[in-house]
Amino acid sequence: MDMTTDKLMHDLKAVVGDAEDLLKATADQGGEQIARIRARAEQSVRTARARMKDAGMEFDEQVREHPWTAVGVAAGVGLVLGILLGRK
Repeated sequence: MDMTTDKLMHDLKAVVGDAEDLLKATADQGGEQIARIRARAEQSVRTARARMKDAGMEFDEQVREHPWTAVGVAAGVGLVLGILLGRK
């Protein structure tokens, strides 16, 4: 589960970064429709960044409140990955 969360966060950060790059690259594009789309995209990027920050803080809080559960989950994931990778 921890690796899935890490991968999801990495992917979300990449999408947000790409969206920011796209917004910067198209900054000189004009037109009313482009302006509306850019405004929506900028708001979506701000929302995504805020949610990623909140999710990271929530995850950190949960690990601090339940450290042994976090250790158990990490050990279980490590064991399963070890078994799967050892089979090759």
